[in-house]
Amino acid sequence: MTTKAEERARAQKYVSLNRRARFDYFITDTVEAGLVLAGTEVKALRTGQASIQEAFAQPKEGDIYLLNAYIPEYKQAGDHLQHEPRRPRKLLLHKREANKMMGAVKKQGMTLVPLGIFFNKRGLAKVEIGLAKGKQQRDKREAIKERDWKRDQARLMRE
Repeated sequence: MTTKAEERARAQKYVSLNRRARFDYFITDTVEAGLVLAGTEVKALRTGQASIQEAFAQPKEGDIYLLNAYIPEYKQAGDHLQHEPRRPRKLLLHKREANKMMGAVKKQGMTLVPLGIFFNKRGLAKVEIGLAKGKQQRDKREAIKERDWKRDQARLMRE
């Protein structure tokens, strides 16, 4: 687990963070992918209003697309420049990475979950995709118990 300061620093780096994903899934592998965006989508992302809570990635037509991610309309732009808030967005991956992800989804029944959207040092929008396997209810209860124990342990150490 990470400390509060590390969590805060990571959250400031991200435009949108899917905090629930690590609770609901076992993340086995992560990949950084580029996003194909319209100009108003980039502007809207920079305001920090995007949401990827219900989003997922899926192979389609030989490529991987980010589906159901919500990037709101950019109000300062005209009506003719607006984008559709929940449109499918193509992910830019190396061919080897894309084939590895698609193979795991098809053969092993895994899921592609977006963990966060951020801008890299060059100012390009990137999405962190995790190759995930769903957790059972008992696994989630174990995670809650472990988190509570670590919190109590830290409290005892301070006293």
